[in-house]
Amino acid sequence: ALSVAVRDPLGNIVVHTEPLDARIYGGRLAKVPFLRGLTLLWDALGLGIRSLLFSAEVALQEEAGKDADGNPEKVFEGPLQWTLVAFSLSLSILLFFVLPTFLAHFIERILGLENSPVAVNFIEGMIRLALLIGYISVIGLMADVKRLYGYHGAEHKTINAFEAGAELTPTSVARFPLEHPRCGTAFLLSVVIISILIYSLLPPLDLLPRILSRLVLLPFIAGIAYEFLKFTAAHQGNALIRLITRPNLALQRLTTREPDMDMLAVAIAAFENVLAYERSQTTVQLGDTILTPAPAAGDV
Repeated sequence: ALSVAVRDPLGNIVVHTEPLDARIYGGRLAKVPFLRGLTLLWDALGLGIRSLLFSAEVALQEEAGKDADGNPEKVFEGPLQWTLVAFSLSLSILLFFVLPTFLAHFIERILGLENSPVAVNFIEGMIRLALLIGYISVIGLMADVKRLYGYHGAEHKTINAFEAGAELTPTSVARFPLEHPRCGTAFLLSVVIISILIYSLLPPLDLLPRILSRLVLLPFIAGIAYEFLKFTAAHQGNALIRLITRPNLALQRLTTREPDMDMLAVAIAAFENVLAYERSQTTVQLGDTILTPAPAAGDV
């Protein structure tokens, strides 16, 4: 399930919880190595965008009208919401994949590197990495995004507290670290680094085939990044693994801020609703068969 908690203009916590598509998160795709990485790509981009739209919807409820039943109208429901999601996803791909390829091709022509695909792909990867770090750094200067990053930190602290078996109260959760090895930020950095390695294996290509290769290989790279993240998160007790994942954790310093107690309360409310939903699904009756799946903290 996906659960989003935000504060409305009156300071009350509003929580929205919905089941995720079982065909994606609980079906065959979620069990196939490398292919299941596509779900995390959707988590990092699609679900994140929808969550932001929900927060905007709650913030605008005082200005929105009422429907026939007296409830606030849904500001971002239906085609508009999906149009915004599609636009944001397309913009992300253009900014972080197509633009670096175009700029690297321009540098290749200037420096005469047509027969040096490894060098060109390395330059492209560095441009992509610089754009990613620069983007999250620049938007982090905005007041609203700083607050968003504070909620991101609250989310991490809540998960860390739960996995440590601690009490889920703001005071208890506050003492846990901001970083988490399964963060979406770490996933995006892994995608960028792995893309440098994968694209370097390709032969010299003209601009259009090169751009198409980036788009076609993106799901494959996302799959590798997912498996890397899953493996390293499960082996944090190994000193070498901790060393390898240090850049991922360091990058999270850009996308998280120390949350205040109100932010921690919001994160805890969202997480407890996910737990409540999972508990409600632990006994599912299908005809004469009763399935009792075991809870898995790593899937929350």
